[in-house]
Amino acid sequence: MPISPARLVFAVTTDLSYDQRMQRICGSLAQAGYAVLLVGWQRPGSVPLAPQPYAQHRLRGWFQHGKLFYLEYNLRLLLYLLGQRAAAWACADLDAALPTWLRARLGGQPFVYDAHELFTEVPEVVARPRVQRAWQWVENFVVPRAQLRYTVGPALARLFAQRHPGCPFGVVRNVPINETQVSDYQLLDKSANPASTLLYQGALNVGRGLAELLAALPQVPARLVICGEGDCSAALRQQAARLGLLAAGAYPGGQAEFRGYVLPAELRVLTAQATVGIMLLENTGLSYYYSLANKFFDYVQAGIPQLCIDFPEYRALNEQYEVAELVPDLHPATLAAALARLLPGGQPGPHYHRLAANCRRARAEWSWQQEAKTLVQLYADLLNAR
Repeated sequence: MPISPARLVFAVTTDLSYDQRMQRICGSLAQAGYAVLLVGWQRPGSVPLAPQPYAQHRLRGWFQHGKLFYLEYNLRLLLYLLGQRAAAWACADLDAALPTWLRARLGGQPFVYDAHELFTEVPEVVARPRVQRAWQWVENFVVPRAQLRYTVGPALARLFAQRHPGCPFGVVRNVPINETQVSDYQLLDKSANPASTLLYQGALNVGRGLAELLAALPQVPARLVICGEGDCSAALRQQAARLGLLAAGAYPGGQAEFRGYVLPAELRVLTAQATVGIMLLENTGLSYYYSLANKFFDYVQAGIPQLCIDFPEYRALNEQYEVAELVPDLHPATLAAALARLLPGGQPGPHYHRLAANCRRARAEWSWQQEAKTLVQLYADLLNAR
């Protein structure tokens, strides 16, 4: 009688459609022979789930934000997990950790903590000390109880290990799949674009440098496309309107364009057609300062240089392959001057082309094909140890 594949269950608070890291993780583990289930949350604007090589389920509830959301999500997640079976139970970040740990404990299976960020140090938490203390308690509780721990970058892995002695963290970087042939074709195709395009992808939240970028944009002869939504969506649109960046003029659709949420497949096309990627963060907490964001690697895979904050992880990667124009701060004058070095007169110059060539060299190494090997080995070691 054939042996059923080991089943892995992952829990997240996202709606699954835009969570590229979990799509890559679950897809690679399914390809490695595991039966994988990814559990998320149904949002009011959620699009239908796309077919994936693993099972997907969205929980539904009344609340979408704040304490009541986390309470409802955790209760509904626990009730759902009680009806499931698995060889290991994994959560992405602290907001899904407690019910996932409890289900693993009740079944006697391993609990896995996948830290996408230093949750207790994100700006929204740092600014609220009581909330931060609550999440710190959750971290202190679940990390020592995990049989497998990994995060997105070496700096965060070291920081977690310092906070929790005896609890080592592996590293699975949040990098995209290397699609060299597609990227090369799109890189050639975009060369005919008459206007240079800056692209930001990600959440429109506090500390992302977007207000400063909009303030610098009138000094930059390029248009800006923003893909994503977040807590600052309305404020950023209002700022762009005040600056006249949404009005048609030299740029038919305005100098700044807000695309809203964009599905991963479309986002890859937009990224490859852009001229410069934007990867800016404010030092509002250790999570941002030691971050290793997926968009850094997305721009490299697309073959486009980027304007990037000079934080430790990005500096280390840029020393390996110079793919970014690093900036020491987010002052609008600093950003405008850096973009002028990349786009003198609004068009790519020699410095830009040198960085673009480095992107094409780096993307074979900085690819999900490499990170997936580490991921699969981590789960093989976990389950073989039982």
